[in-house]
Amino acid sequence: MDYKEINKKLWNNKVDIHYDSEFYDNENFLKGKSSLNEIELAFMKNLKGKKVLHLQCHFGQDSISMSKLGAEVTGVDLSDKAIEKGRALAQEMRVDTQFICSDIYDLPNHLEGKFDFVFTSYGTIGWLPDLDQWAKVITHFLKPEGEFLIVEFHPFIWMYDDDFKGVNYTYFNSGPIKEEEEGTYAEKDADLKQEFVCWNHGLSEVMTHLLNNEMEITHFSEYNYSPYNCFNQTIEFEPGKFRIEPFGDKVPLVYALSAQKKT
Repeated sequence: MDYKEINKKLWNNKVDIHYDSEFYDNENFLKGKSSLNEIELAFMKNLKGKKVLHLQCHFGQDSISMSKLGAEVTGVDLSDKAIEKGRALAQEMRVDTQFICSDIYDLPNHLEGKFDFVFTSYGTIGWLPDLDQWAKVITHFLKPEGEFLIVEFHPFIWMYDDDFKGVNYTYFNSGPIKEEEEGTYAEKDADLKQEFVCWNHGLSEVMTHLLNNEMEITHFSEYNYSPYNCFNQTIEFEPGKFRIEPFGDKVPLVYALSAQKKT
């Protein structure tokens, strides 16, 4: 099973639908609206003049938004169609964001240099089977004392079926999960039906591999809401903040973890 080819096809097929969706709101993004949320912005107060590597950037809204904060940003994604869109979007917005099409694990063969800040967010590591190799790529590209930030959906929610009626999956990484989906989180009625391969990663797995690869964890927070309306059975309890209605405010939906590379 070639999970990379399966998932690359998946994401290539999503690009045009996502680009035109209300979810990504490119109309307002092109008018100057940032795509970054308050969760990650709390960690991005000093990006001006910094070299930033954005892993699994999709078509680059967050990459471009960080460029507009004064950072020198390189966005990376497996999907060649997403990277094409990212480059076109940056050019249209007259922003000097760089983009590279690469599998994360193969990135050291396609990119040189060291970075002050590495960032990844919201639905990224579930597409990767090996977090030890992922952490090695992060430390490879970070300067000594460089910072890493992951803002990610909490592994608690990936145990449930799509309608959150029962626990169907293990919290821990027990191997690949191969399934078929209809539509997409950004356009649930989209005329798409395709297979995908993903993995669940518990918090201890994330932290352990970072700690084992020259990193020191500097901050960890959990949040009982999502800034995105990308799940079923959600309610918007405040503008731009969503919860899964059966769970209310009782469970975590997102976490943020920052780490620093040791000197």
